Amino acid sequence: MTHPMVSCDARRPRPGAAPGLPDDPRAEVAAPSPSCPVEIALDALRGRWTTLVVRELLRGPRTFSELSGALPALSGKVLTDRLRHLGRAGVVHRERTAGWPSTVRYELTARGRELGPVLEALWHWGALPRSDSPPGNA
Repeated sequence: MTHPMVSCDARRPRPGAAPGLPDDPRAEVAAPSPSCPVEIALDALRGRWTTLVVRELLRGPRTFSELSGALPALSGKVLTDRLRHLGRAGVVHRERTAGWPSTVRYELTARGRELGPVLEALWHWGALPRSDSPPGNA
């Protein structure tokens, strides 16, 4: 799935990087592409509750019960879905320990830990006051 506002297609020539954009030919867009780094990041974080699950795992490895306790309004079905999605995205590692009863712990991969600053940047951007007026019409 690609985000309708951000996409990557390296077919157009890159005249130069604009402020805030990477100096990468994939930043020049003509059509959505699932290989775009922004699309990959947005897909990894898609879904309600996903960012909160990542937040909890940024605090350290957790069992399913610990995650469920930290997010009591989150159903077990949705938590399971989010953990599976994050696992497929390479963000979360699931480890089952031997013994009776066995224990399953979830922790962020190195790639998953790199989402910490991303979530912090999204937090700061979201906390900015919203302005309904177009730029230049202060």
